[in-house]
Amino acid sequence: MIQLYHHPMSGASRYIRLILGEYGVAAEFSEEKPWLRREEFLALNPAGTVPVMVDDAVSASHDGTASAIAGAVVIGEYLDETVGAMMRDRRLLPENSSSRAEVRRLVEWFIHKFEAEVGRYLVQERVWKHLMRSDGSGGSPDSAAIRAGRNNLKSHLRYLDWLVQSRNWLAGSRLSLADLAAASALSVPDYLGEIPWDSEPAVRDWYARVKSRPSFRPILADKLAGLPPASHYVDLDF
Repeated sequence: MIQLYHHPMSGASRYIRLILGEYGVAAEFSEEKPWLRREEFLALNPAGTVPVMVDDAVSASHDGTASAIAGAVVIGEYLDETVGAMMRDRRLLPENSSSRAEVRRLVEWFIHKFEAEVGRYLVQERVWKHLMRSDGSGGSPDSAAIRAGRNNLKSHLRYLDWLVQSRNWLAGSRLSLADLAAASALSVPDYLGEIPWDSEPAVRDWYARVKSRPSFRPILADKLAGLPPASHYVDLDF
């Protein structure tokens, strides 16, 4: 059995949840608050970040603790090798080497670049600080950081617009890890009502296609106490 340590408002965690859903892999989900830096969690991932996956099929480490796979990009590659390779036309990485490189480039873009330029501002200020206050820490949102995140989001939306208007899916003719990485990255700002969908019709149409997939349903069910989603968040025809 696979166990995934995640947080529902982590785009990187949502990426792995989408992959598991697309591949039909059963998993146990443990919500982790990374800012608490629990010793048990740090033993699995000294970086203290989510997601982290523990697979019973992986042998225990030399000290007897469970062997953990940390980081969304690494976990995604692991799932492709162990599950996706047997999925044929449902595999989320193409067989062609150059096509695989393009998928990987876009996964890196949305898991790391988007997070650094958008998520770390909008999610840190509007979500993490809200949740951390309930645990006795955190602080007031930084309006300058929120403005920076919103400005950076516009640039990423322009790039997405170019991708979706030149390709059927982000990396080519079929759904891939690139689409899941981008959709998971967008889904958290979308929860917060930060995306101006009326001015992004092409991106909205692509996102609606991903959002309508069965693997996305658990993502749409995520709710935070004291921070409800935008009114359109669960609407498939938004």
